[in-house]
Amino acid sequence: MPRTKTAKKELRKNVRRRAQNLSRQKRMRTSVKTYQKLVIAGDLDGARANLPQVMQTLDKLAKVGYIKRGKADRMKSRLAKKLKAK
Repeated sequence: MPRTKTAKKELRKNVRRRAQNLSRQKRMRTSVKTYQKLVIAGDLDGARANLPQVMQTLDKLAKVGYIKRGKADRMKSRLAKKLKAK
């Protein structure tokens, strides 16, 4: 357990950041998985409608620093490529 005042504050900050990061991780995973399930199932219209939302989610996560800009771009490219291949 932290003893000093600054160590206690850092612990509070870490708890808050962890909660936010877990929320962001869940949002990213669920949006990507939902899109991938639509593509695999062959629901191309649903996947086309869902793709902008997935891209928006990835862009927002890159903006706040949860993932890097390059990773977001790479994921968006690969997801769009899956749809185009079908």
